[in-house]
Amino acid sequence: MAKYSNKKSRSSVNMSIRQQERNGAMKPLDPEAPRCFSDLAPRGPQQVKNQVIGLLVENGEGGTVMPDPQFKATNFGPVRIDKNNLNGAPFKMTVVCEILNPDSENRDYRGKIVEVLGDMGNNDVKMLAVLRQFGLAQTFPEAVLEEVKDLPVNPDPETVEEEIKGGRHDLRDLLTITIDGEEAKDLDDAISIEEIPGGNYKLYVHIADVSHYVRENTELDKEAMLRATSVYLVDRVIPMLPPKLSNGLCSLNPNVDRLSMTAEMLIDENGITYDGNLYESVIRSDRRMSYKESYRILTEPKDSDASEYGPIVEMLRKMKKLAEILKRMRDGKGAINFEFPETKVILDDKGDVLDIMAYPINFCNGIIEQFMICANEFVAERFATMNYPFVYRVHEDPDSIKISKFCNVAKTFGAVGRLSGKITPLMISEYMSTIKDDEAKPMLDTVLLRCMAKARYAPDCLGHFGLASKFYCHFTSPIRRYPDLYIHRIIKSYIHGEKKRRHFAGLVGSVSDHSSDMERNSVEAERASNDVKIAQYMADKVGQRFIGRITSIIGAGVFVMLPNTVEGFVPFRTMSDHYIFDERAYRAIGSRTGRKLTIGMEAEVIVAAVDTDMNRIDFVFSDEVEGTVRKSSSRDKDDKVNVGRRKAKTLARKRGKKSRRAF
Repeated sequence: MAKYSNKKSRSSVNMSIRQQERNGAMKPLDPEAPRCFSDLAPRGPQQVKNQVIGLLVENGEGGTVMPDPQFKATNFGPVRIDKNNLNGAPFKMTVVCEILNPDSENRDYRGKIVEVLGDMGNNDVKMLAVLRQFGLAQTFPEAVLEEVKDLPVNPDPETVEEEIKGGRHDLRDLLTITIDGEEAKDLDDAISIEEIPGGNYKLYVHIADVSHYVRENTELDKEAMLRATSVYLVDRVIPMLPPKLSNGLCSLNPNVDRLSMTAEMLIDENGITYDGNLYESVIRSDRRMSYKESYRILTEPKDSDASEYGPIVEMLRKMKKLAEILKRMRDGKGAINFEFPETKVILDDKGDVLDIMAYPINFCNGIIEQFMICANEFVAERFATMNYPFVYRVHEDPDSIKISKFCNVAKTFGAVGRLSGKITPLMISEYMSTIKDDEAKPMLDTVLLRCMAKARYAPDCLGHFGLASKFYCHFTSPIRRYPDLYIHRIIKSYIHGEKKRRHFAGLVGSVSDHSSDMERNSVEAERASNDVKIAQYMADKVGQRFIGRITSIIGAGVFVMLPNTVEGFVPFRTMSDHYIFDERAYRAIGSRTGRKLTIGMEAEVIVAAVDTDMNRIDFVFSDEVEGTVRKSSSRDKDDKVNVGRRKAKTLARKRGKKSRRAF
């Protein structure tokens, strides 16, 4: 049976962090540089230092660890292991090695084996290497498991009644649903909605009350803080909280009572939230809906829907109407809508890749996104107005010099006007709307993204430029993000009248900084796990041809993305002409032919080489392989593929090593 990647995908401008990371490395790797994995600073939630992952080979009475080439190039090369430090590790296996003398001036590094991962050809070993690379732990400490072992599967009725008597709002009779991806197990949010007189709406966003169970300074809280986020690797989830909480007691599963935090908002016909309330609640979700299922009901209704879904059908229609109102309002403010394809990897039970595709997104994803943004803004504004200690999600203004450089690129694709002075989201939105080249727009979005700051967490309310929001926070995913959990704790403390302003004021800065660091770590880990599977998938496709589009250009060549989101590198050195990269216009021009290579341009490529050690893919342009472009008949198509395979083998021999992609 096929299985999908566990990633919880929800389209938003905040996914730009991943795109920034993916496109940030503009310099090709030095093929002669030593490659290993280590960090001068602590790495990941486990705060790992001075370790490498690599192949253990025999060397006299001891051994040598040859750092695995897929990891970052740092200051460690081969590491010598004395026989007393082998710790029983077998040779020709992938191991984790601790460096005993990381400050060695003559680079004579010595180490000891601390873990044997196994044969790197094994799917699970590659993923274990990613886990170690980014300091991620699959298991929870015994002290944490001890704290959660007696928690119930569902809140017992007595606890629920006591909570209601203590002031928690009983919303169990309110029609409530969750909408998530089909594979999601950690259901953070649920929705209720009512139409009220005057064309207005009452929107309820119910969020799991995780902080009720994760109490401050417990072992559970310390571990959640350390992890700071759930990590969605291609074949597994590394949760922030133990599954008993993340998939059970805190998940807003249907037909069971759940403790929650509710943002109740009154929204007018123009999408403006004019009033609202924030309180503890008890809900009982009526149904677990998926994006795909909801989309089908709204676009291809059936006669049987009324009997199967009852009032949920009309509820979905109201949700769609309100989401459209909210989107129009945000578009009017200039919210920047980055639409980048997410990769969906389909695996078999052994972890081998069956297929890769762009993650399917429909407007029902957008419905939930609009409601979550609305709740996040509402909560952030309330606490910013009170000047209460808080953790905000901020996205600061872009650098004007970088924006000026972007304009130089955009005008070559038909952009009219210029961005100058105090730049606003609306200015950028209007400027981008003047570009008529629809094929280049997604790639120009990527170029624009590089000009912008990275979204991060901060104790100061600095606004969110990409969303055109003056007030913004992350309130809606406390199961999988610690900043959300932490502000729930602040909110509940305030609701209960606790005098803890000074207490929280001393902590929100460190919570913000650490959460930002762990978010970046998780993004890189997710990308690394994807890269492993993408390289595996493409390994047997050398010589095959594909149609893609140029997504980026650097001094050494161009990147081409296929419709399934697989991206490869076409080096200029494989081309018959000499290409000069014009960074100002973001294009490359052949000095002899005058041929222009620009982002968004369609290109037919042949897979030249795949390096499953480095997880990198090389393409060549098909017309470079064949000499001239000519129409192919069904009879000579196979001949052309064979030519491509021969070209690929020749390229690999000339380079004396496997191909690598310049990321």
